[in-house]
Amino acid sequence: MRSVPSARGRAALLAATAVAACIAGPAWAQARDFAIPAQSAVTAIPEFARQAGVQILVAEGAVQGARTSAVNGSYSVEEGLRRLLLGAGLEVASNDGRTITLRRASVPQVVSAGEGAEPTAVDELIVTAQKKEERLQDVPIAISAFSQQSLEAQKIEGGFDLVKAVPNVTFSKSNYSSYNFSIRGIGTKAVSATSDPGVAISFNNVALIRNRLFEQEYFDIERIEVLRGPQGTLYGRNATGGVVNMITAKPEFDTFHGSIKAEVGNYDSRRLVGTVNVPLGDMLAVRLAGSSTERSGYGTNLATGEDVDGRDLWSSRLSVSFEPADWFRADFIWEHFEEGDNRLRTGKQLCHRDEGPESVPGVDTLSVLVRGRLSQGCKPGSLYSKDAFGAPNGLSIPFVIAAQMVAQLGFTQPEYLPDDTYNPNAVLVPFMKPGIDPYGVEQSRDLRTISSIHDADYRASADILALNVDIDLTDSLTLTSQTLYNEDKVYSFQDYNRFATVPTFNSSAGLYNFYCASGFQHMPEYNCSAPEGLSTMMPGGIFTDPQIGPANTLSGFEISSSESQQYSQDFRLQSSFSGPLNFSIGANYTEFKGQNDYYLFFNVVTLLAQGFYNRSPIMGGCAGGSDGLAGPEGSGAGGGCMIVDPNPIGKLDGDGHNYFRNKNPYKLESKAVFGELYWQAASNLKITGGLRFTDDRKSFTPWRSQLLVMGFNYGPGDPVNQRWTEVTGRLGLDWRPELSFTDDTMVYAFYSHGYKGGGANPPTAVPIDQSLVVAEHPAVFKPEFIDAFEIGAKNTLLGGSLMLNASAFYYDYADYQVSKVVDRTIVNENFDAKVWGFELESVWRPTESLRLNATVGYLDTRISDGEQSIDIFDRTQGRDGWMVMTPWIQQTSNCVLPTEVVAFVVNAPLLPPRYAAFSPLFQACKVWADETGLPGLFNRADYPEANNGAGFAADLSGNELPNAPHWTFAVGAEYRWTFGDGAWEATLRGDYYRQTDSFARVYNTVSDRLRGWDNANFSLRIARPADDLTFEIYAKNVFDETPITDAFLNSDSTGMTTNVFTLDPRLIGVSVTKGF
Repeated sequence: MRSVPSARGRAALLAATAVAACIAGPAWAQARDFAIPAQSAVTAIPEFARQAGVQILVAEGAVQGARTSAVNGSYSVEEGLRRLLLGAGLEVASNDGRTITLRRASVPQVVSAGEGAEPTAVDELIVTAQKKEERLQDVPIAISAFSQQSLEAQKIEGGFDLVKAVPNVTFSKSNYSSYNFSIRGIGTKAVSATSDPGVAISFNNVALIRNRLFEQEYFDIERIEVLRGPQGTLYGRNATGGVVNMITAKPEFDTFHGSIKAEVGNYDSRRLVGTVNVPLGDMLAVRLAGSSTERSGYGTNLATGEDVDGRDLWSSRLSVSFEPADWFRADFIWEHFEEGDNRLRTGKQLCHRDEGPESVPGVDTLSVLVRGRLSQGCKPGSLYSKDAFGAPNGLSIPFVIAAQMVAQLGFTQPEYLPDDTYNPNAVLVPFMKPGIDPYGVEQSRDLRTISSIHDADYRASADILALNVDIDLTDSLTLTSQTLYNEDKVYSFQDYNRFATVPTFNSSAGLYNFYCASGFQHMPEYNCSAPEGLSTMMPGGIFTDPQIGPANTLSGFEISSSESQQYSQDFRLQSSFSGPLNFSIGANYTEFKGQNDYYLFFNVVTLLAQGFYNRSPIMGGCAGGSDGLAGPEGSGAGGGCMIVDPNPIGKLDGDGHNYFRNKNPYKLESKAVFGELYWQAASNLKITGGLRFTDDRKSFTPWRSQLLVMGFNYGPGDPVNQRWTEVTGRLGLDWRPELSFTDDTMVYAFYSHGYKGGGANPPTAVPIDQSLVVAEHPAVFKPEFIDAFEIGAKNTLLGGSLMLNASAFYYDYADYQVSKVVDRTIVNENFDAKVWGFELESVWRPTESLRLNATVGYLDTRISDGEQSIDIFDRTQGRDGWMVMTPWIQQTSNCVLPTEVVAFVVNAPLLPPRYAAFSPLFQACKVWADETGLPGLFNRADYPEANNGAGFAADLSGNELPNAPHWTFAVGAEYRWTFGDGAWEATLRGDYYRQTDSFARVYNTVSDRLRGWDNANFSLRIARPADDLTFEIYAKNVFDETPITDAFLNSDSTGMTTNVFTLDPRLIGVSVTKGF
């Protein structure tokens, strides 16, 4: 242990000490040369006093655990001391020019900006964007930062609210228990267990691959940092878009203190937040913090009459700091998050109903059943039109049409009479009523109103264990170790469509076995002379699905879940030499293991699997294949049996062929070394160069969907192993010119080369045979690369009362990853793009009582020329002579066909009921898998541009990237005054935010357009500082807007519906906070 200055011992007795000898003091503004590296405040303050020639008094408890910033160069004593105390949590209590008294800052993370700052100077945060404590205005990066006080004042309750305060940022939930946080148009539009986030979410400077950014609320935060642009030479994981870094509040060694906040609001909202800081001697301190939120749902479920989309979540954090010597500090953090409620993972499902064509050549009027075969379910249209609140054409859904036209429950009388003659009075009864659309309903036009026979079930939990150790090897070298373990789980169960359906199931009671063909009716095991077969499957028109339960109509539900574990280890060595060269080098090892599962259940699919294919009313039983050959119950005769999972949700075996399953086990091992070199080329010019070497190894085990596949279970496929070794880096400079019209200016310019790993696409379905495969898709997608150029300026003006920062950027982006639903799976594609824009951020404090802030972001994105993609919502791309046709239930996607082929198919007669599935009307898409096609009418080789029936590619040249509005801007105003003889303080604040139009997909069609939206918040705080007591009343989303923040196009197998996402409604609340 290093020796402790003798003054420290005296402080224990006197509570305040002179830590340096009194030397005849120079003028407060006189310049001095300083050479003080970053170190413990215990040693730094005496050294500063010696070099400045002043006396400094400070209480021992105030410096315990505090660290000061480096001061190198010529400064006035005032400016030098200001720089020394950046981030130390200390402030000047008094100063007579020779003796300076310091004290613990009331708001440790905020310091005054600018030499000679007036009382109206803008408060400024200390950040660690470059892995060291620096004044925000000294960091040559486009960065926005928020203290806990700023977060509360601006009503930024979680990561989802940062969009309203940071330029060129967008945020929205996305379809599979995740979200897209986008900076400058770069986010995470790839959907894959193996995809990396474009914007890294960090916990105390360590990236979390899985996190609860959109569920968890901020509490007991030291600050939030949002870094815009590629990062990697200082952070453990690559980030092409930027970084959101959450720095938690650390234990303090000086005093026992804490606070508790209670809040109530509309929607029966109740929130409780508390913190307590407990010093346990000079070397150990503990901090406990927690947050709990409960509220009723924002929406209504018309089917159950219950509120939906409610919240019941809580978080806790234990922080322990240990500092046995001034050169050693260890911080241990355990954070736990848990949620269990009826949160809706996705919003309402919208649709412009597609009725299908009224005629084709040769048939002037098509029946509704045939029109359904030529309908997509939904057609393109604006999400904001009143027609968007329709439901898909249910007769376009392959499962529905099979249950109405092909699958039969039985006969009303025996099919054959005792003399083996056909019974003309035997009437066939299909599973569902023919021509009746189960989706023939209109939805409520309220985006928060749904209809579902079951309420949603949402559960999430996360545990983060982190150990940070800082060791001062010398006065100029600090070694940092950061160890993190993260365990994350999320489970979501909800209605797939979230709108009502029409009862369409037929009753099976009393029906005779459909499969008692001639020659079998006298065999006793078939019971053909009495109601049998499927007569017990749907009594009264109610089918009991083992997963969904009983229902008299079509019902669908989905489960999206994820479990993961992450281990990360960072080592960094950082210098603070007094010479011109300094460095920061580090190494990272990350190991991640996770599994993402997605299940989709439709009772009509189970009905077809069990009743049509297995021909048995007993779940899991099989009375023979659907090839027309019957067999005794359980015999499996005919070889066409299908595995049906008889277990309820919660006990699934995962191998049922009666539901869609997408299983995605994934492992990542990443190693990296990175560092930056800093050359102080002149007193006002610094050159920075950084490099990073990354070795990413990913292993993905594909489990293909077995939906309606006959026969055995298909196990996992061969692992998809991928590896990338990439070198990235940045080079730039920051320059501090002396300008007559600013108090302080820094100009910076940087070039960065970034990288984000590729991954594996979720597998396609198991093909029954090659004739049912429409198109093959790549098993993997490529990594992303970015070349970024940025210039910026950070300025302090008007005596420190105005902060004005600007930045401009240009990105050359290669292989940006974007996903779409194809063939009942997700396919991720890569596109090149260009991105450019600028940002302005300003804070102005014209008087001590008034504070104004504003941000402006402009963004332009352009997909490169020549990029193409098939839009499954518009497969024909408006080409004359082509139509879309839906496939047989075991085929995974719609196809396009020439109109003359469609006319031939429609005019062809249907085969008898037992063989109806083989009719041209149901098998037309198979011509793309048949080399011969339809002789004399169709040969697939003649239409290469139709991509094997998948459709014609859309030209994306010049289109905008998704979720990239041209303009984002925010303004805020805060006015503070005192009353009651100065004992009370009131603060009135208002914030307004707006973003302009953008697109949800790369195709930039009318269906993809997202209208711009705005948000306004107001609050009034009344505080009595002497009692550490604060009251507040607030309103968020004052105008009660319900914007659509993003949209996701679903599969054509379920009708091409669109899931939309929105924000919270108007929230009004009051709170009281008491410190102690």
